[in-house]
Amino acid sequence: MYKITSLQNPRIKDAVKLRERRERDKTDLFLIEGYRELKRAIDAGRKVQSIFYCPELFLGSNERQLLEQSGADLVHCTEEVFAKVSYRDRPDGLLGIAPQMHLTLDDLKLKKNPFLVIAESIEKPGNLGTILRSCDAAGVDAVIVCDPTTDIHNPNVVRSSVGTLFTLPVLEAEGAKTLAFLKERGISIVAATPHAKEEFTRVDLSGPVAIAVGTEQYGLSEAWMKEADLSVQIPMFGVADSLNVASATTLMLYEVVRQRRV
Repeated sequence: MYKITSLQNPRIKDAVKLRERRERDKTDLFLIEGYRELKRAIDAGRKVQSIFYCPELFLGSNERQLLEQSGADLVHCTEEVFAKVSYRDRPDGLLGIAPQMHLTLDDLKLKKNPFLVIAESIEKPGNLGTILRSCDAAGVDAVIVCDPTTDIHNPNVVRSSVGTLFTLPVLEAEGAKTLAFLKERGISIVAATPHAKEEFTRVDLSGPVAIAVGTEQYGLSEAWMKEADLSVQIPMFGVADSLNVASATTLMLYEVVRQRRV
């Protein structure tokens, strides 16, 4: 444990580079900033290599305990140095570097009545992170990120998920393989699209189900729409003709929850 006072320190420069996908892909490392995010990663058994910390920025009284239980290399920073390594507007004095974890369909252990979410080519990290947060809240078994355009280890995915990236299985897979996987196991694919005729509250979502959502601009690809067992829409009563993909996903998830609790 030592203190970094220079903005030119190589460890600070290396950490800042991890904001870029190229560097994350190269090193297979990523950033976890924030007390809640780091705690959820550590509680989930994720290895954290190092943690940069600045006590002057701590917001509570549990940060020291988290540092002690982390098993990470601890790097004390001045406020100025931490401001450089942080990617948040209001940092809370904790930022970790951890190895990435890449789960695939082979790692998925299905429950008796599977409840899955397929996120195809979501473009905005904030939306993907919010989807993960909703999936955690709704008790989804796993999220399968298909043909991604943003990587699941983007700092803004971690931030907007509030650390729920670490609380449920998040898999990466090709769309075609995922479709075959679901079909082979009799899991109904429910495509959310504004163009469907059936409202999402009027179909049976109580059985094995995979809620599939697509890109912000174009929605699900033709392949997913063609293979979907059900296509449903969320009724719109205003001027807008569609919802944000994360908002739409949340509504769909809680309809599954509602039906399964009846």
